[in-house]
Amino acid sequence: MANNDFLKTSIEYLKGVGPERGNLLRGELNINTLDDLLSYYPYRYIDRSKIYKVNEIKPGMAYVQLSGYISDIKFHGHKRTTRMTARFYDETGSVELVWFRGFKWLKNAFKASVRYIIFGKPSEYGNKINIAHPEIESSDKVSITQGSGMKPMYSSSEKLKNKWLDSKGINKLIKTLLDDSRLKIEECLPANIISDLKLLNKHDAIVNIHFPKNHRLLGRAIARLKFEELFFIQLNLLRLKKLRTEKARGIIYDKVGDFFNQYYYNVLNFDLTNAQKKVIREIRQDVKTGKQMNRLLHGDVGSGKTVVALMSMLLAVDNGYQACLMAPTEILSQQHYVTISKSLKDIGVNVGLLTGSTKSSDRAGILKDLVNGELHLLIGTHALIEEVVKFKNLGFVVIDEQHRFGVAQRAKLWYKNQISPHVLVMTATPIPRTLAMTVYGDLDISVIDELPGGRKPVKTIHKYDLNRLKVFGFIRDQIKKGRQIYIVYPLIEESKKLDLKDLKDGYESIVRAFPLPDYGVSIVHGQMKSADKNYEMMRFIRGDTQILVSTTVIEVGVDIPNASVMIIENAERFGLSQLHQLRGRVGRGAEQSYCILMTGVKLSNEARQRVETMVKTNDGFKIAETDLKLRGPGDIEGTKQSGILEMKIADITKDEKILKVARDYAVKITEQDPMLEKQCHQKLRKKYEELYLEKKSWSKIS
Repeated sequence: MANNDFLKTSIEYLKGVGPERGNLLRGELNINTLDDLLSYYPYRYIDRSKIYKVNEIKPGMAYVQLSGYISDIKFHGHKRTTRMTARFYDETGSVELVWFRGFKWLKNAFKASVRYIIFGKPSEYGNKINIAHPEIESSDKVSITQGSGMKPMYSSSEKLKNKWLDSKGINKLIKTLLDDSRLKIEECLPANIISDLKLLNKHDAIVNIHFPKNHRLLGRAIARLKFEELFFIQLNLLRLKKLRTEKARGIIYDKVGDFFNQYYYNVLNFDLTNAQKKVIREIRQDVKTGKQMNRLLHGDVGSGKTVVALMSMLLAVDNGYQACLMAPTEILSQQHYVTISKSLKDIGVNVGLLTGSTKSSDRAGILKDLVNGELHLLIGTHALIEEVVKFKNLGFVVIDEQHRFGVAQRAKLWYKNQISPHVLVMTATPIPRTLAMTVYGDLDISVIDELPGGRKPVKTIHKYDLNRLKVFGFIRDQIKKGRQIYIVYPLIEESKKLDLKDLKDGYESIVRAFPLPDYGVSIVHGQMKSADKNYEMMRFIRGDTQILVSTTVIEVGVDIPNASVMIIENAERFGLSQLHQLRGRVGRGAEQSYCILMTGVKLSNEARQRVETMVKTNDGFKIAETDLKLRGPGDIEGTKQSGILEMKIADITKDEKILKVARDYAVKITEQDPMLEKQCHQKLRKKYEELYLEKKSWSKIS
């Protein structure tokens, strides 16, 4: 059996596993093969380099290692209450050992004359210290961790522990596998990378991650495995990008025509920022090449991404193609439609709106005009990806708030033309550099990193619930000045009923505090019918109401320059990204805007840090970096769908330096040998195929 085949052996065939344990390992830890077991790394290590004396033990210590003798083995109770105890002693005193299960194998295992090393967690019961279920081995045997004193700890589960697959049991299985004569851990990195970076070879890295010989080798093993993981992620992203740009034919837009020029010179009533101009230049360059564009545009809330997207779509229209813009909500789609159709009505660009609420008669007209080419630009929700929606010649796709759509949903738009349309995906959530490199490394990335001139930074203030009357006074002052107010409540999936009650209670208290006819209050939440929601939103947009009580349905896209105050209730229950998005709903006009974060007095450390971050800075990129550190990459909105952030050992919040080095090497290889055909890259290619291609043909990757 070839080594590669051996590592693909199903886990139940490893000695000590079997069908029952194999099913548990699959279901609980996703360990399906021997290779999966080898790459199930410890999550931490306990230092076993020190041996304590019995009289040094104190309650509350994490773990202790002792050297001494075992005597006085006794059994207590009967049937289910049975337990076994023993006395462990050294020259300074004694401590009780106790077992509640599995002791029938131990009752004849200990000899009075043998010195043992025991390891366990001390606890106090009845003013006496005992150690339950200690690890025990005779001192004349070499401990698997004796060389370094580092004991690996593995995540387990109750089901696994009931089958003796706790941390120690998992480590024992790994030792069994490493001792198997059929096992040969092959190198997968090119020799020059190992030499340049002085990396451990793969075999030594695996051995030392599970059974470190010393602290230095453990550190080198961790560094090697982190580099390997990040390197293959980057190699895959860069290969996909290179193969796409070389193989995916794109529509050529070789002219800037009347629609673009009329909009730029006659319709725009403000100057584009330098950042907007730079991104438009990047997009214009992309669409001249004859290769399909796949570009991510990210910038802070209010930075002017929509204008860039519109001008890019006008390039397509100028060259005889249609364009579409897909947004995640009806409110946002309608707002885009109102803004864009109004700005284009005098230059002859026909704009349509298609959502789940579009009337059947209107829908039929839109679909007809799309097919015959009468409709130049279509804006809508996920209704755009329905099979019945067919374009005459779709040439440009814009996806707004792209993290709200799954990869499969977005891809459906790509196939609505024989030649794939150019794709611009946008997000108002600033992405930290490390996250962008890891999740979006296969896309070209543009950044709008400056706000339009004339806008004042939003002032963010933290107030406790007991200051509510003062906050109400502030609201009255702002309304007297002609301003409008958002008041947002959290709506968390797990407790919709409770949170909806909070929202409605809040609405009733606001109506009491701000009664008609002097004030008007609207309410919007996700459980309302679409027509009712739109009616309430339009009342607020027209200025018929001064206060909008809402859930986070207004988090993205709603643009009302006259709304200058955002009050976020229970702000401690929001993530940093959401808080920043909500704050971005104000500050759209020339007047000073405010964001007031309302919280209870008792805050967790993390909640307090989020609130303090919001008060300190308006910089979305700083906020995104803090969010990444607080929550980790797997919880950042939109990253889970990528699938590549489920890393086994690397952590992009801590391993930025390794990530940059890994990407540099991946760039060199992709440029020099994109198909990994050179002899020196055959092991690399083999591993890459195992990780990413399986049975897929290389020629079909695009």
